[in-house]
Amino acid sequence: MTPSLLSVPTFLMCPPFSLSTRVANNIWMTEYSEQERAIDRRRAVQQFLTLCQFLAAEGLVYLLPAPADCGLQDLTFTANLAFVPEHLRETGLVLVSNFTSPPRVGEAEVGWQFFESVGYRPVRVPFRFEGEAEIKHLHGNVYIGGYGLRSERRTYDWMEEKFDMKVIKVEETDPYLYHLDCSVFPVDSRNTMVCTEIFRKEEIAEIEKHTNILSVSLDHCYNGICNSVRLGNLILNASNINDLRAGTEDYDLELAKNRALEDIAARHVCEPVFFNLSEFLKSGALLSCLVMHLNRHSYHVRVL
Repeated sequence: MTPSLLSVPTFLMCPPFSLSTRVANNIWMTEYSEQERAIDRRRAVQQFLTLCQFLAAEGLVYLLPAPADCGLQDLTFTANLAFVPEHLRETGLVLVSNFTSPPRVGEAEVGWQFFESVGYRPVRVPFRFEGEAEIKHLHGNVYIGGYGLRSERRTYDWMEEKFDMKVIKVEETDPYLYHLDCSVFPVDSRNTMVCTEIFRKEEIAEIEKHTNILSVSLDHCYNGICNSVRLGNLILNASNINDLRAGTEDYDLELAKNRALEDIAARHVCEPVFFNLSEFLKSGALLSCLVMHLNRHSYHVRVL
C-alpha cells in the first residue's frame, strides 16, 4: 500500500529549509534585484506552515526530508519533483522528473529515495520533464501535457506508449508561463480552466473533446489564477494582495484575478481560499508549486 491509496487527499510538501534565490533560473526572478529577491527565511517557513497545516486539516501531508546543506534552492517546490499517474495509482507507479536546470538536477535523487522508502515504484522519465506541474489529469487515463520550455514533447509520447495514457500535448511558448500549471487548472472532472489565448486552435479543439473549457485571461494567469490546488470543495490559491497598495496597477490586477476565481468557484459549488506566499513569489513560484498530489481524492467527490 502506498499513500496514493488512502481515502483522503494526500500530498507531498517540503519545508523551505534550503530555499534560496541565489540562481535566477526563471524570468520572474530576473525582474527582482538580488537584494529584492533575498528570502526572509522565518517568514517563508511561517507562510509554508500556514498552507501545510490547512491541507493537513483535511487530509495527509507527507514532508520530504531536505538533506542538510543540500544546496537545492528549489526543493520546496515539490510539484516539479515527480508525477503519480492517477489512472495507475494502485500500481504504486511514480514518474520521477528529469531536470536539466543545474540548480535542480539533484532534486530527482532526493525524490527517488523518498518514494522508494514509502513503497512506491519510481521510474525515471528518460526525457526532459518537470513533474506534475507540467501534466494535468482530466479523467480516466486522459491528461494534458505541456512542452517546449521545461519539458519535451517526446516525454508524453513515451508515457502514452508505456503507461496506457492519452496525453493532449500543448506547446508552451510564453516564458512567464513556463509550466502548465500556470495556464491550465482542472476545477473538476468535467471543467478545466485554460488560458485559451496562448494555445493553438487545434490544441484548444483537442482539449474541448475531453473537458468543458473555462477560459481565463492572460493577465489572470500572470497573477496565478491557474496555480491552484483543489481540496474538497475548496480552491486554494496564492494572493499577496494585503501586501499591495490599493489603487496601484499591481493591486488592481491581483484583485481582478481573485474576483475571477471567486466567480468560477461559485459557479462550480466551490469556495476559494487565499494564502500569502510572497516569499515564494521571489522564486517565481505560486501555491501549486509547493504541493505535489499523491492522489486526487478531492476530484473523486462530486459537489454537484
